[in-house]
Amino acid sequence: MNLNRPVFRMLSDEKCYEIHLKSLELLERVGMLVQDEKALSLLKEAGCFVSSDNRVKVPPSLIKKALSTVPERVVLCNRDGERVMFLESDKVYFGTGSDTPFTIDPFKRVRRKTVKEDVANWAKLCDALPNIDFVMSMGIASDVPSHSSYVHQFEAMVKSTRKPIVFTANNGEDIEVIYRIAVTVAGSEERLRERPFILLYAEPIEPLICSKMSMEKLLFCAERGIPALFAPGILTGGTAVVTSAGALVQANAEMLMGILISQLKREGAPMVYGGGIISMDMRSCIGAYSGPEQRARFCAMADMAHFYRLPVFDLAGASDSLEFDAQAGAEATFSLLLSALSGANLIHDVGYLESGLTSSGEMVLFCDEIIDMVKRFLKGIEVNEETLAIDVMERVGPGGHFLQDEHTLRHFKDEIWHPRFLNRDRYEVWVEKGGIKLEDKLNKEVREILRKHQVPPLPDDVSKEISKIVSEYDKCGVKT
Repeated sequence: MNLNRPVFRMLSDEKCYEIHLKSLELLERVGMLVQDEKALSLLKEAGCFVSSDNRVKVPPSLIKKALSTVPERVVLCNRDGERVMFLESDKVYFGTGSDTPFTIDPFKRVRRKTVKEDVANWAKLCDALPNIDFVMSMGIASDVPSHSSYVHQFEAMVKSTRKPIVFTANNGEDIEVIYRIAVTVAGSEERLRERPFILLYAEPIEPLICSKMSMEKLLFCAERGIPALFAPGILTGGTAVVTSAGALVQANAEMLMGILISQLKREGAPMVYGGGIISMDMRSCIGAYSGPEQRARFCAMADMAHFYRLPVFDLAGASDSLEFDAQAGAEATFSLLLSALSGANLIHDVGYLESGLTSSGEMVLFCDEIIDMVKRFLKGIEVNEETLAIDVMERVGPGGHFLQDEHTLRHFKDEIWHPRFLNRDRYEVWVEKGGIKLEDKLNKEVREILRKHQVPPLPDDVSKEISKIVSEYDKCGVKT
């Protein structure tokens, strides 16, 4: 743990405990609607009260037991099986978001529907960036059969990056096929369980519904040791109460239900805690990603995760702006800094515009720079004899300068952060260089990366087998 690191808390331990107790009361008194027979069977056998309409009410003791068996840390590997992400303690990792219907074409610079090539391109971009640690699809592939779009998106990602993948799926059929692809890449089921490079993102239906599709996915992953999220997607004032404290209770109850079901399926199944509580703008009816109240809720959810000693999932680097502009930069920076300060481990949605409807390579690249800035801030200030440097001040003396001192040469690279894209030139120098604006600079770099970056290819036989699996799924359609 970095003892110099600054930290931020929204909730005290007492408030966390109060939210915990109210969440238990909600599950015991109101319960959740569960639409999957296998999940219902597990819950009933464990001692839950199941009504004729499949409303499940949960005794608090079951939640307590589930929290005692869910792991406190999750480790993700890259495509090659190297352990690269340790979701624990104060470790922070950033990645993109998923399933946007639109993207900003980096070559034509227009907003259009997302296609499979975009998913591959954005994964390739992320593969090249030093501060993007994991990949999500950044788009819905609109040019493939609709029933297999999630499978195509996974194929595009796994062939275009070595980094860990947080994936989405529509239903149980999807996840079986995605799992087959992941096993093909890993080499065996045992190897994938031991060194997972994938993590499932699943959601309840708001409010308080465990859908059949989400349960199929969650149970499948729990059985096979694949890390998973059961992440509420709440709109305050729409699908939850408008007050932040009440919305936190609902979200927390839903996450606890997901943890319970995963642990009933297989004790020790790895889970990450987190979700989304965003405001429904009462003027436009959009789900606003970037309000200050929303960021407060995310910080509070991080506190709840720490209260339970679980890895933290969060959202940052996204904007409600319709294009990459000053608003997008301000909202992304605000969220990235606070998310990191709150102690979140797995921070997604980097690169979102238009409240999650549009992806932008320029936004991802900008956030990569801001994340680098945030990481430097998180290092804090180290205080020791070398950094206090009284002997250096004595050596230089009054009226001297430190520019050529060996102490400066030894430390300036670590002490002074230097941006790649943010401008520190004098005005005249900037004009002489062509007066290039930040967005144009970022766009040029995105296009260069897409043209030049080479992702190590999968072995030929593995790549062909993946293509075969996807092709077969295209032809079979969805089971009814």
